[in-house]
Amino acid sequence: MLCSLPPRIDTPCVKICSLDPASGLCVGCGRTGAEIGGWMGMSQTARQQVMAELPGRLARLGRAPGKGPR
Repeated sequence: MLCSLPPRIDTPCVKICSLDPASGLCVGCGRTGAEIGGWMGMSQTARQQVMAELPGRLARLGRAPGKGPR
């Protein structure tokens, strides 16, 4: 019998987890603390919506997506 694995959940995490005190956004991925904490429980649609906002958030922080702090 074959075991099926749970579906892979996309994540923008780059393993640089530090919240910017002024904005409350992670300097590595651009998510809020609430988004990070609730990521696994979010629907795929909700995660996609957040991921679409991340490049703009990271740009406001002066970061490039996927690059972490400079």
